[in-house]
Amino acid sequence: MVSDFGITEDKTKISFYAGMVTSAFTFAEFSTGVVWGRLSDKIGRKPVLLMGLAGTALSVLVFGFAPSLPVALVARALGGLLNGNIGVLQTTVAELVTVKEHQSRAYTIMPLVWCIGSIIGPMIGGTLAKPCDNFPHIFSESSIFHTYPYLLPNLFSASAVAFGVVIGVLFLEETHEDLKMRHDPGLAFGRRIITWINGWIPASSPSNEIAKLGEYEAERAALLDSNDDHLPRYCSSNSPRVSRSPASSTDELNIPESVDEELGQCEKQSVKPKIFTAAIVLNIISYGILAFHTMTFDSLLPVFLSTDRQKRESEYQLPFKFADGFGMSTTDIGVIMSVQGGYSLISNTFIFPFVVDRVGALNLFRYLAMSYFLLYFITPYLVLLPESLEMVGIYLIVIWKCTFSTMAYPSNALLLTNSALSTKTLGTINGVAASTASLCRAFGPTISGALYAIGLKQGYSGFVWWFSSLVTLIGAFISLRIPEPRGRMDIETDENEEQIDDGDDQAALFLETENRPRAC
Repeated sequence: MVSDFGITEDKTKISFYAGMVTSAFTFAEFSTGVVWGRLSDKIGRKPVLLMGLAGTALSVLVFGFAPSLPVALVARALGGLLNGNIGVLQTTVAELVTVKEHQSRAYTIMPLVWCIGSIIGPMIGGTLAKPCDNFPHIFSESSIFHTYPYLLPNLFSASAVAFGVVIGVLFLEETHEDLKMRHDPGLAFGRRIITWINGWIPASSPSNEIAKLGEYEAERAALLDSNDDHLPRYCSSNSPRVSRSPASSTDELNIPESVDEELGQCEKQSVKPKIFTAAIVLNIISYGILAFHTMTFDSLLPVFLSTDRQKRESEYQLPFKFADGFGMSTTDIGVIMSVQGGYSLISNTFIFPFVVDRVGALNLFRYLAMSYFLLYFITPYLVLLPESLEMVGIYLIVIWKCTFSTMAYPSNALLLTNSALSTKTLGTINGVAASTASLCRAFGPTISGALYAIGLKQGYSGFVWWFSSLVTLIGAFISLRIPEPRGRMDIETDENEEQIDDGDDQAALFLETENRPRAC
């Protein structure tokens, strides 16, 4: 698409302008990630997610109509500005999963969907692009698709996103702790649709049971909401603020005034949990470093594989001075990328949950952070392999990298979530993390591209890879400083265990009293 803008006839510069389009999105996403995260803490997760989807639909439409590079840059920047869904989605998953043992499965959903999209998306985009050339019997040259050859795939994307917005309005439930019980007209209408559909389905079917469950939940929420004013107020340091009703609960329940005053003071002293603890900050920094060097790998690998073979073995001064490539075609590189996407699905679905449940998120993240150094250090040496072993070496490196990435990202997300003291601040925390990662992803391809060109010119094609391995050492050092998470889930677990212990003690005391011999 960038080459069709006619900016330059020098094909070597096309990648630079394509990088500008990518960076426009990531820089814009960096600038608003925190804003969207904090907004989700105030107005809820659902509205922010829906606004993000609407912003994405708008940006891809503008991108499809882009007649020049400046308009394409504006469209991509608009998509980054209006969509802060990555951090908010992670927050939503964290609020939905209340059992720590289920987190490893839950946090594979986003990467799984991302992998599926990265495989299907390019296939659909490549098929629908330039429809007048690919399907001349359907799209004539007088149609709008001849003027805007990339409009059709973007229309398809916008339609898919718009469908997602409708589904979200009707069926997505709010997960924010303080806002989940508020009335949602869209959700109520969605439940009516389910009830209506239920009328056409036999009573014994699973869908019928789901609809009944939805009706029960709606009735329960309404009853709880209507009776709220008559319930006694209790609070703790983590309790949400609840306004007191004008009618005094003291009069109704005959609670002594001194106790009522203490309850009132407790309401006023609702302590705001600390957001950026040392553990949170270290996890965010680790996330940024991880995003930087993995994005560097993803952007470098196709360039490395497509670099022409130099055939200058006589100039090599091993172990460090050598410059060469594989001279692969875009078709061959595309096959390798497809294998990478397919394997990522397997690793994300099966390998990560199995490993993290056995070694723990923190230990796993540390092992990966320390092992990345070796991966990047040996990658440039693939050009020294015999031709018969080149493809074997390339696929081993790709599988190695995919395995690490599909485990490192969810491990970091688990550590970040479990280090938060309250779900009320998770939106802000994940917003800052997403912004940090976006900034690092924006700089990664730019810096790596420049270093690769410099190294190749000086005869050191491994220069940029070894630079990345040094970056991973910084990440490994920081990972060793990350403490074991002691967030809200751990505190709740301890409280539950204490309650169980107290209950056991009371039961033992009761049995001891009952079994004590009585005087006749």
